[in-house]
Amino acid sequence: MLRFILFIISLIITHLALAQSLKGKVIRVSDGDTIALLDSTKTQVRIRLYGIDCPENGQDFANVAKRFTSDLCFSEIVTVDVKDIDRYGRTVGIVWTSDSINVNLELLREGLAWHYKHFDKSEEFEQAEHLARQNKKGLWIQSNAVAPWDYRRIKK
Repeated sequence: MLRFILFIISLIITHLALAQSLKGKVIRVSDGDTIALLDSTKTQVRIRLYGIDCPENGQDFANVAKRFTSDLCFSEIVTVDVKDIDRYGRTVGIVWTSDSINVNLELLREGLAWHYKHFDKSEEFEQAEHLARQNKKGLWIQSNAVAPWDYRRIKK
């Protein structure tokens, strides 16, 4: 019974920890969907953008996606709506610029990311990808664009 109570308490604490926002200065853009920020305690936090997947290094448009993310938020103060912690220990969330721009959504709108439907069921994200595909924006000018999750599997 004590183990069960401790388990429930840990679930509640985890939920509370994830139901938060982080704020900090973006100090590095690793790729289109991964950044690092320095929070108010001067702690470096790796952030994986939630609900999207940008081209991997070596794929077409990987550098374009990285540059786009960098242009939006490098050296800027951003807010991250925390959604999860991934298996690599990165904080997963939606990144907002000080101008209230949703970086995750903008990458989809510009055709520089896939909507990661396995993790996110957002109609807004789905619609943004659909419109980018329809308008052949960014990577969608290619008829044979390979999703990053397929690219990673093939590359192994």
